[in-house]
Amino acid sequence: MSWPHHPDRYLELLDPLLTTQRTRARIVDVDRTVPEMVTLGLRPARRCRFESGQHIRLGVVVDGVRHIRCYSPSNSQHDDRLVLTVRAHPDGVVSRYLHESAAPGDVVDIGPAAGDFVLPPSRPDRLLLVSGGSGITPVLSMLRTLVDERHTGAITFLHYAHTAADVPQRARLDELACRANVEVVLAHTRGDGGHLRGRFGREHLDAVVPWFADTTTYACGPAGLTAHIRDVYRDVGAEHRLHTEEFTLPVVADAGDATGEVSFTASGVVAHNSGASLLTQAEAAGLAPDHGCRMGICHTCTAIRRSGCTRDIRTGELDAAPDTRIQICVNAPVGDVEVDL
Repeated sequence: MSWPHHPDRYLELLDPLLTTQRTRARIVDVDRTVPEMVTLGLRPARRCRFESGQHIRLGVVVDGVRHIRCYSPSNSQHDDRLVLTVRAHPDGVVSRYLHESAAPGDVVDIGPAAGDFVLPPSRPDRLLLVSGGSGITPVLSMLRTLVDERHTGAITFLHYAHTAADVPQRARLDELACRANVEVVLAHTRGDGGHLRGRFGREHLDAVVPWFADTTTYACGPAGLTAHIRDVYRDVGAEHRLHTEEFTLPVVADAGDATGEVSFTASGVVAHNSGASLLTQAEAAGLAPDHGCRMGICHTCTAIRRSGCTRDIRTGELDAAPDTRIQICVNAPVGDVEVDL
């Protein structure tokens, strides 16, 4: 009856949220009080189900081009609304657009939740949550979820920020800190006024949570922060209690001299190997592969490497097994490589 278009083409004329093929959400509030960050409140057309700590796919149109990125909600998994806090990266097309242009009333696409950085079904009696910068979002969601569930176990929330002005959702943190079983500890790396000062070190854990080695811990933040936390837990033999996720753009561990060609076999495109990630090289060659986070978290950009060797640009690890599924956003070709794109 709706030929030649899908019914959604007519439904969205009435209300952009009435689509059936995609789930959409309307931005209902925007907060830019934290420098270089924006916090968005979203009202989805349908309930967006996720586990605290997971990320969702957010789709926006920038200059006529639809882009998809992955962000972790910071609200409780039991809420009907979504709250996203996004840091504006200097070269981030979507993050800068949201920071500079997002406004109440705007409509965005949202996709299903994914990720295994989640709380266990049986909630721990004692829990340590550590975050740095925009890595606060998944662990704050965990804290809010536990509070909504009336969890009575002891929870320590340790967050690292440059100064007091750089702490997102500060009012909400202060409110949560008033609960008897929740302790919120703020560490400022470049200013006074926090409970702790300076970058992460074991001395911070010894001062605030001396029982950390016997406690389930979730940490999210820049790669440097999570690496230091892993070192401390490894030193005390407590690696099995630590769960980490990094919210940072990957860097090439050892790019070397790029040689050879990259063949995108499904499209018949061949390009000179520039040494950049396969995703970046595919886009430079005029292709538009599916992708989300661009940092190796969401697995949206997974493709099959038919032949050749690639380097994980986060770790420097090489892999040359044929017909292997790889994440093209965090793998760069070493010599001649064929990828099914």
